[in-house]
Amino acid sequence: MSGFVFSEKPIQIAEGDGPYVYDDSGTEYLDMGASYACVPLGHDHDAVKSAVQDQLSKLTYVQASYPVEVRTALYETLADTAPDPIGKVWLCNSGTEANEAALKFARSATGRSKLVATMQGFHGRTMGSLATTWKSKYKKPYEPLIGDVEFVPYDDSEAMAEAVDEETAGVIIEPVQGEGGINPASAEFLQHTREVTEQAGAALIFDEVQTGMGRTGSLWAAAESGVSPDMITAAKGLGNGLPVGATLCRDWIAENYGSHASTFSGGPVISAAANATVETIVEEEIPSHAADVGEYLRGQLRDALGDDVREVRGEGLMIGVEVGRGANRVLKELAMTHQVLALPAGRTVVRLLPPLTIGEQEADQVVEAMEAVIT
Repeated sequence: MSGFVFSEKPIQIAEGDGPYVYDDSGTEYLDMGASYACVPLGHDHDAVKSAVQDQLSKLTYVQASYPVEVRTALYETLADTAPDPIGKVWLCNSGTEANEAALKFARSATGRSKLVATMQGFHGRTMGSLATTWKSKYKKPYEPLIGDVEFVPYDDSEAMAEAVDEETAGVIIEPVQGEGGINPASAEFLQHTREVTEQAGAALIFDEVQTGMGRTGSLWAAAESGVSPDMITAAKGLGNGLPVGATLCRDWIAENYGSHASTFSGGPVISAAANATVETIVEEEIPSHAADVGEYLRGQLRDALGDDVREVRGEGLMIGVEVGRGANRVLKELAMTHQVLALPAGRTVVRLLPPLTIGEQEADQVVEAMEAVIT
């Protein structure tokens, strides 16, 4: 008998099209979280599919030390989209790998070891990224992790100023916390953190694994705060469902990155998918669309749910509905009764991370389902 090491949902997904997925019996579900923010252009997107098929017919793999046109194009595309003066790109396979690289680069570039992260933050499940993740349930089975990590309250400028000193290699922050409950940081906090890291000579890392590629209404959430960090990490929305991550960095980081490497860094097929994804997001102004639909959806949810929920919050199409300690019950009823798939963010928050291409029709479908389950 075959086995697996994972927890499975009771719905077997067989196909996807745009913002919808279909189980093996043909039942249609609205994807508000089944793809974990990984398909910003929706399922089965023509441009991404065509780019992948074309590259498959030419070259499947060659190691990153050999220049390949499609990989070089991705380097240039990502560098062009990043806030100045970020201009260097390192490619990998996932968000946690992108964060691992950023943490290593911070240490190698500064010659220091101390890392500062935030309470309720989530940065991945590999040993380095896990050390900067807050919740003990993710960490305890694997301890001891890497040391010299200090946690400060999220969005607390005074605590951040106290933590960052001449021993600090880097500070890692999600501009909007995902797993922690969809908590947006204030622009003042991010700007203040930029100031104290510059004064201390420490690297500022924005973990945009979930917020990047238009999710919050801008291509990068960093742009909304007016802050240019030393590194930005990306992954989920980068390949429209294919596994890819990236660490974007300033020159002073790239010049002192150490000897970090990855066998599958920017594989040709993955690079083709990411190129098509990023180019489409930019050319079709997907972030602006996400901002408009996200504002509409949050407003409709607030009107429909009222005092039956604690809060509706988020930016763009990264939305959290705080329902109290009933999030898993709400998610189950949404899926099994109303064919809407969403995610938890802890025990109290229903997290909505749909394809960025949804419109008001799909937003209304979500509101109707949430109202039926919650009120």
